[in-house]
Amino acid sequence: MTTSFFRAALILGLLSAIGPFAIDMYLPALPSIGQSLGASIGAVQGSLMAFFIALGIGQLIYGPVSDMVGRKPPLYFGLALFAIGSVGCALAPDIHTLIAMRFVQGLGACACSVVPRAVVRDLYTGHEALRLMSTLMLVFSVSPILAPLVGSLLIEWQGWRSAFWFMLVIGLLGLLLMATQMRETRPPAQRAGSSWGQAFRGYATLLRDRHFMGLVLIGAFGIASFFAYLANSSFVLIDHYGLTPRQYSVVFAANAASFIGMSQLTARLGRRFGLVSMVRLATHSYAATMALLLTLFLLGYDQMPVLLVLLFIGYGFLGLIIPTTAILALEDHGPIAGTASALMGTLQFATGAVVMAVVGFFVDGTGLPMVAGVAGSAGMTWLLVRGTLKR
Repeated sequence: MTTSFFRAALILGLLSAIGPFAIDMYLPALPSIGQSLGASIGAVQGSLMAFFIALGIGQLIYGPVSDMVGRKPPLYFGLALFAIGSVGCALAPDIHTLIAMRFVQGLGACACSVVPRAVVRDLYTGHEALRLMSTLMLVFSVSPILAPLVGSLLIEWQGWRSAFWFMLVIGLLGLLLMATQMRETRPPAQRAGSSWGQAFRGYATLLRDRHFMGLVLIGAFGIASFFAYLANSSFVLIDHYGLTPRQYSVVFAANAASFIGMSQLTARLGRRFGLVSMVRLATHSYAATMALLLTLFLLGYDQMPVLLVLLFIGYGFLGLIIPTTAILALEDHGPIAGTASALMGTLQFATGAVVMAVVGFFVDGTGLPMVAGVAGSAGMTWLLVRGTLKR
């Protein structure tokens, strides 16, 4: 692996991890935030949903802008906005202010979601792009593995507000890293034909592209199945099963490690079996695993070992699905990679927000609503693969 390839993976991975870090780090604090601010479970989950909605909406803007003015200016703006939102969250006097500031924070963080995907497409295509994406996800794995643990330690030491002060530091470090280590990958010659008119035409073209939309929605419901777990796992594992925040962070890291570990095999398996065949097999296996989990819970096996083992297996299969569908979706849209990446991100986060809202409506203190949301989303990926990636 060349030095430039590794540097690109390191920088893009760390930038991409900022948004997930802002999600994963405060998950152990959700129950204590509700107690501190006198808010219900639904209201506290609203702060998470506000972040997701902002991540989705903002990408529709950042993507075309990155095609028009280059990749770095939107990142500067987004990271600065993320820092402002982090300060607002740390100082929030009530749950409504926290929700509003999480929305601002999400608008900033989404620049770090959409632009790095476009940079990958600027630099590589095909198997090389998948290799870079899987290496990027290896760096990206620092978030779901370390963030909950760091968050739980900070919460025990200084309370939940300290997590947001730490996010401020992460945002400022991201600005420094980008300013000193990242080069512009969208030269002026390629920006010449980019405009809002082209962006709207690009969105219209992409929405009519059944293959692109099918791949995006496969990834969207795959991510939504993980979002259902994100929004509810701390309440289920801490309040229902009795884990401490630190124990919860270890469990969360294990599932993340399964996802990230398997994602590192995508390039190798893709070369051997083909990207489409790999996605098809992984999706069938993922849906079957989550269907088994739901069946066991419906039969009364509401037990933590059952939940953790099958989620660990299932999220391993999901690690093969997410990066590969992103590469396949962007493959034919290099000239509007930023716009395509933005639409992909928006649809994925919008789908995740809807699934979170539906699951939240049925929350009853047990793990069944969460498991049903995960299994239902996995079932949708299976249906979409059958319609999109036919033999």
